[in-house]
Amino acid sequence: MFVMRGKIVSNPFFRRTLLLCCFLTFFLQGTAGCRRKNKLLPPPSLSLSSESLATHHFVPAPPGVFRTPKKVLWVALKPYLGSVNGFGLKAPNSLLLKSAGSELSLKDSSDQIYKASQLRIIWKEFPLKKPISIARQVIGPFASFESAEQVAAPLRSAGYKPLVAHPDQWEVWLSKESKLPIGLEAETFEERVRTLVKPFVQVSAGMNRLIGPIDIEAPDGLIWKDGIYMGPFRLQADSYGTWTLIEKVPLERYLEGVVPHEIGSTSPHAALAAQAVLARTWALANRKRFLIDGYHLCSDTQCQVYSDPRQADSFVRQAIKQTKGKVLFWQGKIINAFYHASNGGVMAKSSEAWLMDSLPYFRNKLDGPIEWSSQFELPFEQRIQVIDLLKFGNDAYGSSHPRFRWERTFSAQDLENALADLEPRILNPNKVAVLKRGNSGRVLALEISAGNLEVPVVLRLDAIRRYLRRLPSTLFVVEKVDDGNWLFVGGGFGHGVGLSQAGAIDLAGRGWTTKQILGHYFPDSDFAPLPDF
Repeated sequence: MFVMRGKIVSNPFFRRTLLLCCFLTFFLQGTAGCRRKNKLLPPPSLSLSSESLATHHFVPAPPGVFRTPKKVLWVALKPYLGSVNGFGLKAPNSLLLKSAGSELSLKDSSDQIYKASQLRIIWKEFPLKKPISIARQVIGPFASFESAEQVAAPLRSAGYKPLVAHPDQWEVWLSKESKLPIGLEAETFEERVRTLVKPFVQVSAGMNRLIGPIDIEAPDGLIWKDGIYMGPFRLQADSYGTWTLIEKVPLERYLEGVVPHEIGSTSPHAALAAQAVLARTWALANRKRFLIDGYHLCSDTQCQVYSDPRQADSFVRQAIKQTKGKVLFWQGKIINAFYHASNGGVMAKSSEAWLMDSLPYFRNKLDGPIEWSSQFELPFEQRIQVIDLLKFGNDAYGSSHPRFRWERTFSAQDLENALADLEPRILNPNKVAVLKRGNSGRVLALEISAGNLEVPVVLRLDAIRRYLRRLPSTLFVVEKVDDGNWLFVGGGFGHGVGLSQAGAIDLAGRGWTTKQILGHYFPDSDFAPLPDF
């Protein structure tokens, strides 16, 4: 049992998760005996008084998605706008907004209105009359939101108030005054904020100050990254002192910007429809992902890729319309609808990708016809079993994917560069070895030894691909080919949990229905419409 805040915590899930948390330095910083450099946050200032301390710049939460008839999502098109060196972030301090037709209309919180076909917003740094004290305990960084949330959730259940933040990488924040459970490590960050960046709009006579948040209407759409987005839009401050451009987009229209970019608009109808269901399910299940920053979702690979909605042709729109409002449930709750490009022939449990308990609708299973899968036997815990799968896996579903099988060579210098953010600096790596595999054969722990280290570096779970970014997946074997060079031979692209997009395309081509495809990758889940859609 663990004693926290004078209470005995006996919940078995919490105990398991907290035991994992106690080893965060090893598991989630990706090292054993090493610490990651904090490139993002400035060095702590002198200790602050406990008076009026805040963990971050407060931002109001976005409206609840289910409170709006069209299930409107606030999606960040561009975060960290207006950053300056003091914040440690790299982002532009200006933003050009271009209309796709009639004039844009900008209105700030002081009711100033500006109309033009183009509007340029510029951020300037201004001194504060009274400095703001920021102080927090920081746990992380984490390779994913999923790993960060699995640390935050048991703390939340035990009465703490953790915040999951993404200032470049995922972190868990707690107040400076919080007394952490024994064994859970955090770094203290303190800062006296003396300046803030404030937005201005460029006009013919110069620049006029804007008061946020700022609403932007684009009747004919906004040109953004070679696409056209309909909005409406919003510019608002985030929890780091920078700003974010947000689109307020109805859920079904949001899918038009996700489905073709995630699976490809030329995919068979049943696969497109399955992707639409999963994109809708994932968005709703993850709508609190960026709560601390005042919006729901991002538009890059930390969420689902949301890009030019015009890529949604009639086939994509038909798939979205056919599945309108339908999601996957497990025991009445919307599931975590994970998906990826290719599983390499074998499905992974969620615990093989992230620091979390296995969810019941994810199972280890060979992904292919029975006549093919019967030649293998799970679990794949031994190296030779993985080699056999990689060698004889061509009859699996989705085997035509370009990264169904792959090879990558890493030199000692490649490894040094990939692990450059760790302290102490890793020099002259001399050994790379798999320490542990999951039941699907995926690597759960990868050990890297070096001449200058007393204790090897151990990369675990999603930290493996966070550091060794050239690896398409963690389903691999590794061998030393000569001094200073290692060959990784693997299969699949992505984490391997949930739906394989390559597999879904293959199954749709074999005549499987959308419901059959979803049932194959999410067994025992319920495919049903939202109650109020």
